[in-house]
Amino acid sequence: MVMRLLRTQTENESIIERIMYTKRYSLLLDRKKCVGCEVCSIVCPKEAISPQKPIKTEGIKLEQPMIVIDENRCHFCGICKAICPFNALTLLVNGEKVVPVVDKESFPVLVRDIDVEEEKCPMGCKECEEACPFDLIQVSTDETKTKVRVKIDKERCPCCRLCEAKCPPGALVVRKIILGSIDIHNEKCPEGCHDCADVCPVPGVLRVSDTGKVEVNGFSCVYCGVCKIICPVQEALEVGRSSVRHTTVRSGAWNKALEKLTSTRGIAKELQAKLIFKARESVKRRTG
Repeated sequence: MVMRLLRTQTENESIIERIMYTKRYSLLLDRKKCVGCEVCSIVCPKEAISPQKPIKTEGIKLEQPMIVIDENRCHFCGICKAICPFNALTLLVNGEKVVPVVDKESFPVLVRDIDVEEEKCPMGCKECEEACPFDLIQVSTDETKTKVRVKIDKERCPCCRLCEAKCPPGALVVRKIILGSIDIHNEKCPEGCHDCADVCPVPGVLRVSDTGKVEVNGFSCVYCGVCKIICPVQEALEVGRSSVRHTTVRSGAWNKALEKLTSTRGIAKELQAKLIFKARESVKRRTG
């Protein structure tokens, strides 16, 4: 039985809580990590999350959107925590960090596939550290000053690949979490509008050309959908997601979430991949 629902908000954090007789559920949103994207709102089974557009003021750069979580709808399942590319959410039960849907194996964990070969890193080079827009990389040398050490906060990394682009070939390889496409129909864009480029969390993905048109560099796009949220004309910008890199899971909840994130084509592609994997495993057992 629910005794109380609470909402607390500070400059850096937003917290909603459900207090019961034996349990206290707390969902924390780090407002510095959150970029206001649409990923968690799309997959939330209770439609408890909605992106909030900032108010546009003439002459002032547009602020990032921010998500709002409805404490009356939230069931504290942890799906938003599991799917967030920026790891901006934390779920606590009686003060302990948990992700119920992952613990019950009904939802996967995002795979942040990042390989570093430090022996290929030039001494004194900090290009990857400087390129990371989220300050997730620290480059140092060992005690002998002869070996490079690269430390990456993988749990928060959205895998934009900006660091990879700055490194020598093979020194740092990043595979995207979400694959997809982004298309801008400039003929439908309001004249002089570049709101999408202003709020994009990854520098250089959306840029304004000399002709005033917004161009896309898909190499580093994480397909978070912030640009789509902020676009004043719905048909002017399209974000499509084709697949998500994740741990293995057999779950109807994940299939529904994946279909919302991608499309029926995306879920069909995943199911087909699973069937191929099962077939290969069956062959291995028979021949092994």
